[in-house]
Order: sequence, then C-alpha cells, then structure tokens
Amino acid sequence: MDNQNEIKKEVEHILDNSHVGTMATVKNNKPHSRYMTFHNEGLKLYTPTNEDTDKTEEIEENPYTHIILGYEGEGFGDSFVEYEGKVRFNDSEEVKKALWNAHMKLYFDGPDDPNLVVLEVEPVAVRLMNKKGQPPKELEM
Repeated sequence: MDNQNEIKKEVEHILDNSHVGTMATVKNNKPHSRYMTFHNEGLKLYTPTNEDTDKTEEIEENPYTHIILGYEGEGFGDSFVEYEGKVRFNDSEEVKKALWNAHMKLYFDGPDDPNLVVLEVEPVAVRLMNKKGQPPKELEM
C-alpha cells in the first residue's frame, strides 16, 4: 500500500470514522495532551472548544499540534493516524452550526454562544500507523 491515493483513502476513512482523539499543544515548552472530539472535511480537522481555556492560549503562543486518531483498542494491528497540524481559530457561524450537537449543551448555550470557538487544523504531516504490522506510511502533503 505505497500508493498515495490508497494511503489518503485509508487516512480519510479513519478520520471519517474516528471522532475522539488526543490533541497535544505546547505549554511552558512541554507537550500537553487532552482528549478532543474531531470532525473532518477531507484531511482538515475541526474541533470545538471554549475560548477561555489553556489550549487556546497555548495555540496563540504556538499554533502547531500533534493529534492521534483512530485507535479502537482492539489490539495490535489496529491502524490509526498520527497527524501534525497548524491550528487557526475559526469563528464562522456556519462552521459552529455545522459542528453543533446535543453533547455540546453541557458546555455551551448553543452554536451562537460567544465562548464557543472552533479550532481548524490544517495538516502539515500525516502518517498512517500500525497497519497490520507494516511500517508507517507517510501521506505526501
């Protein structure tokens, strides 16, 4: 599976079907990871957050992130995606409405809550990992 189209198809399949993953930012020059929910359009990721959080400050200082998505916990051989990206804040009402779901009511009044901000992540490097014991496959950007 060294064909870039096949790698991209597999990566997009994982992104389409995996919505919870870890997102690392840099805090005081050290990595800081947390679980986030992700939605994708192709290879671009979106995740909602409260603008008044450590991660928004961390991203303002350093916009790069490392995300892991796709591991289902079934054991060795599960493929997953290692995703390096550059984050920007997306304040579009359209995007907020598109991402809105009932689970978010725990944190926000609605898609127009002024504390809701969307982190838009543009891929910098994407690797398909652990495909049945094969070496990682790099997706060319």
